[in-house]
Amino acid sequence: MQREFRFVGVGGQGVILAGEILAEAKIKNNGYGVKASTYTSQVRGGPTKVDIILSDDEILYPYANEGEIEFMIATAQVSYNSFKSGVKDGGIIVVEPNLVTPTKDDKKRWKIYEIPIITIAKEEVGNVITQSVVALSITVEMTKALDHELVKEVMLSKVPEKVKEANEKAYKLGVKYAKQALEN
Repeated sequence: MQREFRFVGVGGQGVILAGEILAEAKIKNNGYGVKASTYTSQVRGGPTKVDIILSDDEILYPYANEGEIEFMIATAQVSYNSFKSGVKDGGIIVVEPNLVTPTKDDKKRWKIYEIPIITIAKEEVGNVITQSVVALSITVEMTKALDHELVKEVMLSKVPEKVKEANEKAYKLGVKYAKQALEN
Protein backbone atom coordinates (compact mmCIF):
# COMPACT_ATOMS: atom_id res chain seq x y z
CA MET A 1 0.00 0.00 0.00
CA GLN A 2 1.32 3.43 -0.93
CA ARG A 3 0.84 6.46 1.36
CA GLU A 4 1.41 10.04 0.20
CA PHE A 5 2.06 12.97 2.53
CA ARG A 6 3.13 16.58 2.10
CA PHE A 7 4.82 19.01 4.49
CA VAL A 8 4.84 22.70 3.53
CA GLY A 9 6.35 25.72 5.19
CA VAL A 10 9.18 28.12 4.62
CA GLY A 11 12.90 27.45 4.44
CA GLY A 12 14.48 26.89 7.84
CA GLN A 13 11.45 25.24 9.49
CA GLY A 14 12.79 21.71 9.09
CA VAL A 15 10.11 20.29 6.83
CA ILE A 16 12.66 18.61 4.57
CA LEU A 17 14.38 16.86 7.49
CA ALA A 18 11.00 15.67 8.81
CA GLY A 19 10.24 14.14 5.41
CA GLU A 20 13.65 12.49 5.30
CA ILE A 21 13.06 10.92 8.72
CA LEU A 22 9.71 9.43 7.65
CA ALA A 23 11.18 7.99 4.45
CA GLU A 24 14.16 6.50 6.28
CA ALA A 25 11.92 4.96 8.95
CA LYS A 26 9.88 3.20 6.26
CA ILE A 27 13.08 1.85 4.68
CA LYS A 28 14.27 0.58 8.08
CA ASN A 29 10.92 -1.18 8.34
CA ASN A 30 11.71 -3.19 5.17
CA GLY A 31 9.64 -0.93 2.94
CA TYR A 32 10.31 1.84 0.47
CA GLY A 33 10.35 5.54 1.25
CA VAL A 34 11.25 8.66 -0.69
CA LYS A 35 11.08 12.36 -0.05
CA ALA A 36 11.13 14.86 -2.85
CA SER A 37 11.59 18.48 -1.89
CA THR A 38 10.92 21.72 -3.72
CA TYR A 39 12.13 25.07 -2.49
CA THR A 40 13.18 28.49 -3.74
CA SER A 41 16.75 29.69 -3.96
CA GLN A 42 16.35 31.56 -0.67
CA VAL A 43 18.16 29.70 2.09
CA ARG A 44 15.58 30.68 4.71
CA GLY A 45 12.11 32.13 4.36
CA GLY A 46 11.10 30.94 0.89
CA PRO A 47 8.21 28.53 0.24
CA THR A 48 9.23 24.92 0.86
CA LYS A 49 7.44 21.67 0.04
CA VAL A 50 8.41 18.09 0.67
CA ASP A 51 6.40 15.15 -0.64
CA ILE A 52 6.84 11.87 1.19
CA ILE A 53 5.88 8.54 -0.32
CA LEU A 54 5.89 5.39 1.80
CA SER A 55 5.18 2.02 0.22
CA ASP A 56 5.52 -1.70 0.68
CA ASP A 57 6.37 -1.93 -3.02
CA GLU A 58 9.08 -0.27 -5.07
CA ILE A 59 8.38 3.40 -5.77
CA LEU A 60 8.74 4.23 -9.45
CA TYR A 61 7.99 7.97 -9.32
CA PRO A 62 9.37 10.08 -6.46
CA TYR A 63 6.71 12.79 -6.33
CA ALA A 64 3.28 12.58 -4.76
CA ASN A 65 0.41 12.57 -7.23
CA GLU A 66 -1.47 15.87 -7.15
CA GLY A 67 -4.99 15.28 -5.86
CA GLU A 68 -4.01 12.01 -4.14
CA ILE A 69 -2.12 13.29 -1.09
CA GLU A 70 -3.90 12.05 2.01
CA PHE A 71 -2.19 14.20 4.66
CA MET A 72 -0.50 17.60 4.72
CA ILE A 73 1.00 19.81 7.41
CA ALA A 74 1.27 23.56 6.73
CA THR A 75 3.20 26.08 8.80
CA ALA A 76 3.18 29.03 6.37
CA GLN A 77 0.28 30.68 4.53
CA VAL A 78 2.17 31.21 1.26
CA SER A 79 3.07 27.51 1.05
CA TYR A 80 -0.40 26.41 2.16
CA ASN A 81 -1.99 28.46 -0.60
CA SER A 82 0.48 27.15 -3.20
CA PHE A 83 0.33 23.46 -2.37
CA LYS A 84 -3.04 22.63 -0.74
CA SER A 85 -4.65 21.67 -4.04
CA GLY A 86 -2.59 18.48 -4.08
CA VAL A 87 -4.53 17.06 -1.12
CA LYS A 88 -7.36 14.75 -2.07
CA ASP A 89 -10.93 15.73 -1.19
CA GLY A 90 -11.63 14.64 2.36
CA GLY A 91 -7.91 14.42 3.14
CA ILE A 92 -6.40 15.73 6.36
CA ILE A 93 -4.60 19.05 6.62
CA VAL A 94 -2.98 20.17 9.87
CA VAL A 95 -2.30 23.89 10.01
CA GLU A 96 -0.35 26.12 12.38
CA PRO A 97 -3.29 28.43 13.32
CA ASN A 98 -1.06 31.39 14.17
CA LEU A 99 0.34 31.43 10.63
CA VAL A 100 -2.17 29.68 8.37
CA THR A 101 -5.84 30.57 7.89
CA PRO A 102 -7.86 28.12 5.79
CA THR A 103 -10.90 29.47 3.94
CA LYS A 104 -14.48 28.33 4.59
CA ASP A 105 -14.31 26.39 1.32
CA ASP A 106 -11.11 24.68 2.46
CA LYS A 107 -12.88 23.56 5.65
CA LYS A 108 -15.65 22.01 3.55
CA ARG A 109 -13.23 20.24 1.20
CA TRP A 110 -10.73 18.83 3.72
CA LYS A 111 -10.58 17.74 7.36
CA ILE A 112 -8.62 20.63 8.83
CA TYR A 113 -7.06 20.45 12.27
CA GLU A 114 -5.49 23.47 13.92
CA ILE A 115 -2.49 22.57 16.09
CA PRO A 116 -0.09 25.34 17.21
CA ILE A 117 3.05 23.47 16.17
CA ILE A 118 5.46 26.39 16.49
CA THR A 119 3.99 27.57 19.80
CA ILE A 120 4.33 24.04 21.21
CA ALA A 121 7.98 23.91 20.16
CA LYS A 122 8.78 27.42 21.35
CA GLU A 123 6.85 27.57 24.62
CA GLU A 124 6.42 23.99 25.81
CA VAL A 125 9.65 22.44 24.56
CA GLY A 126 11.63 25.67 24.84
CA ASN A 127 13.30 25.31 21.44
CA VAL A 128 11.55 26.50 18.26
CA ILE A 129 13.88 24.32 16.16
CA THR A 130 11.98 21.26 17.42
CA GLN A 131 8.87 22.29 15.47
CA SER A 132 9.71 19.77 12.74
CA VAL A 133 9.72 16.98 15.33
CA VAL A 134 6.35 18.13 16.68
CA ALA A 135 5.04 18.00 13.09
CA LEU A 136 6.63 14.61 12.53
CA SER A 137 4.96 13.02 15.54
CA ILE A 138 1.60 14.60 14.67
CA THR A 139 1.89 12.97 11.24
CA VAL A 140 2.70 9.54 12.65
CA GLU A 141 -0.11 9.75 15.21
CA MET A 142 -2.76 10.95 12.77
CA THR A 143 -1.87 8.65 9.87
CA LYS A 144 -0.66 5.56 11.76
CA ALA A 145 1.69 5.06 8.79
CA LEU A 146 4.65 3.96 10.91
CA ASP A 147 5.49 2.80 14.40
CA HIS A 148 6.25 5.65 16.82
CA GLU A 149 9.31 3.94 18.31
CA LEU A 150 10.86 3.37 14.89
CA VAL A 151 10.32 6.98 13.82
CA LYS A 152 11.67 8.27 17.13
CA GLU A 153 14.77 6.08 16.76
CA VAL A 154 15.49 7.48 13.29
CA MET A 155 14.79 11.05 14.44
CA LEU A 156 17.15 10.74 17.41
CA SER A 157 19.90 9.41 15.12
CA LYS A 158 19.71 12.66 13.12
CA VAL A 159 19.86 15.24 15.92
CA PRO A 160 22.91 16.35 17.93
CA GLU A 161 23.31 14.80 21.39
CA LYS A 162 22.77 18.13 23.16
CA VAL A 163 19.21 18.46 21.79
CA LYS A 164 18.04 14.83 21.98
CA GLU A 165 16.10 15.38 25.21
CA ALA A 166 14.30 18.43 23.76
CA ASN A 167 13.44 16.48 20.61
CA GLU A 168 12.08 13.55 22.62
CA LYS A 169 9.89 16.00 24.52
CA ALA A 170 8.76 17.59 21.24
CA TYR A 171 7.83 14.17 19.86
CA LYS A 172 5.73 13.31 22.92
CA LEU A 173 3.95 16.67 22.81
CA GLY A 174 3.14 16.26 19.11
CA VAL A 175 1.52 12.90 19.83
CA LYS A 176 -0.43 14.42 22.73
CA TYR A 177 -1.77 17.33 20.66
CA ALA A 178 -2.62 15.07 17.70
CA LYS A 179 -4.66 12.79 19.97
CA GLN A 180 -6.48 15.80 21.42
CA ALA A 181 -7.25 17.15 17.94
CA LEU A 182 -8.62 13.80 16.78
CA GLU A 183 -10.84 13.52 19.86
CA ASN A 184 -12.49 16.90 19.25
